[in-house]
Amino acid sequence: MERERLGSRLGFILISAGCAIGIGNVWKFPYLAGQFGGGAFVLVYLFFLVILGIPTMTVEYAIGRAARTSPVKMYQVLEKPGSKWHIHGPFCLIGNVILMMYYVPVSGWMLQFFFRMVLGQFNGKDPEAVGQVYYDMLSDPAGLILATLFIVAAGFLICSIGLKNGLERVTKIMMAALLIIMIALAVNSLFLDGAAEGLSFYLLPSFERMKKAGIGKVIVAAMNQSFFTLSIGMGAMAIFGSYIGRERSLPGEAVNVALLDVIVAITSGLITMPACFAYGVNPSQGPELIFVTLPNIFNHMPLGRLWGSLFFLFLTFAAFSTVLAVFENIIACIMDLTGWSRKKTSLLCMAGMFLLSLPCILGFNVLSGIHPLGGDSVIMDLEDLIVSSFLLPLGAFVFVLFCTSRAGWGWDNFIAEADAGKGLKLPGWLRPYMTYILPGIILVVFVIGLFPLFEG
Repeated sequence: MERERLGSRLGFILISAGCAIGIGNVWKFPYLAGQFGGGAFVLVYLFFLVILGIPTMTVEYAIGRAARTSPVKMYQVLEKPGSKWHIHGPFCLIGNVILMMYYVPVSGWMLQFFFRMVLGQFNGKDPEAVGQVYYDMLSDPAGLILATLFIVAAGFLICSIGLKNGLERVTKIMMAALLIIMIALAVNSLFLDGAAEGLSFYLLPSFERMKKAGIGKVIVAAMNQSFFTLSIGMGAMAIFGSYIGRERSLPGEAVNVALLDVIVAITSGLITMPACFAYGVNPSQGPELIFVTLPNIFNHMPLGRLWGSLFFLFLTFAAFSTVLAVFENIIACIMDLTGWSRKKTSLLCMAGMFLLSLPCILGFNVLSGIHPLGGDSVIMDLEDLIVSSFLLPLGAFVFVLFCTSRAGWGWDNFIAEADAGKGLKLPGWLRPYMTYILPGIILVVFVIGLFPLFEG
């Protein structure tokens, strides 16, 4: 059976960017920038995105495009006879599934907050009451299950239609809407009274603030964010590499996707930082910034219900773009393993994904007495740890090693694939860096990710 292809280069870039652009950009990036000194964090983040994110993404694209199959089968196509690289293939599928086990429910939170904002449920509430809405939502299993079911069903139904008519068409529309809403929100924030102070904090690097936050902590946070923001390490990008032709070189495409990812991350900060400073709110509040602090700000803002609704629609689109891309990866892997049709695979994956999302949902209410990592941890924390601390960094490490070592696919094969077509090429002098230094940086990310296991 001939492999499906994406209809356009724009579709490939937007779907890849949609996979990268997600909760990490629009939720995590602004509060990390707030916690770690603003402009200095942004600058270090951009540096690591260039030296870590883009090369690793290029590696994933190259493996996918050369193999023309999903992550569970790609090593078999490219590896030398008798080698064992293919052992990593199933772990790519497992990583995608575990990621969605908690990512889908969190996407449902965004959707719930959008509807609550549209219906005016925050109107007239004091800060404590607004915060209580968030905690009430988490303690209501029925509401969380319903929102999750909607996300799962919508995602797999869109993917079941097909690559071009389903995933590509919907992603193009959604990403265009996301960018328009994002620009409108940013412009609105920039014209708030007191916004200039927030802009200064966010965009002007300050070594003093960096020292105060801890230089080492700023570097580590920025490095982690640059790595995880692009969804590399579990074959999510490789699958889209398998759907494109060889007309364009892959480093150039990786730069385009990373650029879109950066624009959304930076603009998310432009939406939140000026608003925080305009209303005297500390921007370093962590995860609650989006669900507790910002609804309070929208409550006091002219046309706040409109801007709040648009903001949570923006968050929903950002999260759902990642859901669609990862669902496509899961579908492609299962189809390659079983030979089932796209529609049958989508239907069975829909049922399976919904059931697998339940532990995360119930971990906030019915199963809230379970603390898998001790302390106040919930089931979602364990799922996130498995993906973020193990499967993503170790997966990226294997991908890079496979492409640069003689025992794997090898540098010559990798560079021939990566540089095929028009556009930006990987210079030959990068070989020592990508062979020795890049795997080392990825291992540092992995080791740092283990620190929380030994704290407290």
